[in-house]
Amino acid sequence: MKVLVFQGSPRIGGNTDLLVDAFIDGLKETGNCKVEKINLYRQNIKPCIECGECEKDGQCVLKDDMKEIYPKLIDADVVVIASPIFFYNITSLTQALIERSQALWVRKYMLKISESANKPKYGIFMAVGATKGKRLFEGVIRVVKYFFDAIDADYVGGLFYRNVEKKGDIKNHAEALKEAFDLGVAISKNASPNTWPLNRSDSP
Repeated sequence: MKVLVFQGSPRIGGNTDLLVDAFIDGLKETGNCKVEKINLYRQNIKPCIECGECEKDGQCVLKDDMKEIYPKLIDADVVVIASPIFFYNITSLTQALIERSQALWVRKYMLKISESANKPKYGIFMAVGATKGKRLFEGVIRVVKYFFDAIDADYVGGLFYRNVEKKGDIKNHAEALKEAFDLGVAISKNASPNTWPLNRSDSP
């Protein structure tokens, strides 16, 4: 199983990064997964400029690191987006990744190009926020769901943690790191996505 993980925090070694690494440690438990982690803040990804050029052939005309990311999105069996919450939103480069999925949306819905070859693809979202707001994750979950639809992946749920702010605070939430690790283990064992330990609510 090919698992593609996007770490969307600018703070390498921060809370989101540590959560992702715990998840990846779980994925490696059985040796059944091929895992790639992409730190978005080490990539050159421009925002979509709404030029419409991708409507001709499903190819984005912007020249940056998305050229290498598009085929990975298509090839992966599981795609994970992980981001801290800034002003009730995902980070800017996580948003840029999602905006640039417009080319894949065009391929799927306008050009009717099938990328999945009828194999299932699943999407998971991980988010960490400093505040305790009851609706902290509602808006970003909706955004991420549309992203997964564009890349032809079924959103199956996520992991969400409030009251995590200073670098390393996630270490004080041992249950969070364990839950991320356990999720990785479940995926590595090829368990049914319905049994993966995820929060499946829009209002976690």
